Amino acid sequence: MHLELREITVNNLEYSERTEVRGKTLFINKEEILEELKMDEAIEDVDIDIAKPGQKVRIIPVKDVIEPRCKISGPGNVFPGFIGGMETVGSGVSLALKGVAVVTCGPIVAFQEGFIDMCGVGSRFTPFSKTNNVALLLKVKPSLTPVQHEEIVRKTGLKLAYYLAEKSKNAQEYKTSIFDLPSPRKIQNNFSNLPSFVYVYLNISQGLLHDTYVYGKDLKTMFPVILHPNEILDGAIVSGNCVSAGSKNTTFHHLNNPVIKELYARNGKDLNFVGVVIGTELDTLSGKIRSSEMVREYVKMLGADVAIISEEGAGNPDTDLCLCCKALEKSGIKTVVIANECAGEDGKTPGLADTTPEMDAFVSTGNSCEIVVVPPMEKIIGCHESIAVLAGGYADSLQDDGSIKCQMMSIVGSVNETGFLPLGCKWV
Repeated sequence: MHLELREITVNNLEYSERTEVRGKTLFINKEEILEELKMDEAIEDVDIDIAKPGQKVRIIPVKDVIEPRCKISGPGNVFPGFIGGMETVGSGVSLALKGVAVVTCGPIVAFQEGFIDMCGVGSRFTPFSKTNNVALLLKVKPSLTPVQHEEIVRKTGLKLAYYLAEKSKNAQEYKTSIFDLPSPRKIQNNFSNLPSFVYVYLNISQGLLHDTYVYGKDLKTMFPVILHPNEILDGAIVSGNCVSAGSKNTTFHHLNNPVIKELYARNGKDLNFVGVVIGTELDTLSGKIRSSEMVREYVKMLGADVAIISEEGAGNPDTDLCLCCKALEKSGIKTVVIANECAGEDGKTPGLADTTPEMDAFVSTGNSCEIVVVPPMEKIIGCHESIAVLAGGYADSLQDDGSIKCQMMSIVGSVNETGFLPLGCKWV
């Protein structure tokens, strides 16, 4: 499967009479966009705002973050099941606006959303303080259920991201990234001396607004599935969950998964990258066992020597992580796991809710319970008071001066378990 991704670099946002990219600035026609989005009768009110890196702006509560994408040629369309039909994505030519993100927010949907600070202490912990953000504020009809509310926010965010990319097709300056991965057998035949790696990509799939969508289908209704990595990079997976903001995989994370990109970069050099297995994180023990057993068989079928496993969320998903690790190790497949830790405010509590002796190669993305105090901002996009009911927040988190005291998990992407982080370390 061969995918060309045209990457248009954007370092500024401005309002204008026409939505387009000129130079490295994305100009947007606010009125035109609002008219387009208001066509959905379930929406009572909608507005957009701009937040740029370095501005004294806080966006709260954040539901999802989406990179603007569209297809230029090839089968299907981005975000299949929502924007496109059911055609397989991952080949042809797609367009991405780099340095831009659509951030969906507005009245709270559930209790596990988060916030983004564009400057100050909080900005150090989220990658989305570095993107030029188009904040989408949605208020839905009060008659809608929380599930319907989330669905409207999800679909409208994807629609806006697609709209911005479509309007940028005529931009002349772009960089092309190529993602080309043949069949596992061909890879292994060409580089038979290298170890074969599979990426096991666990995603929240538990209902009660803890959902992930693959080709528009709710993952909790599916078995684990093998996907070509290009499908993921081309929008096959969409976030629909309200898991703790620090560790959730937003749609932006799926589109830019760093584990996939690193495996691509090293393919044919010191490893063979033979595929991705999407694993579920269900809410029953039987479901977790079934998923881990199927993941093991898929990984064996792909001929992998090593599996990298990333988790989403914490708590009972730690059991999914342990079961997959144990099943693979007992089958002779080496594993490395990537996860955050809920180690208490002092960092002294065991980081996971479950464990297994086979898990002996662990990459930590940080302690989601660590306390952080972020300074007041001059502008709030959304609802400041919602911090009181967000995961990681408290009734008295919002201070009189506008600063916030909360746990790290309240900051979007702060301990993301794909390793998509502004902070980290390397062996020297």
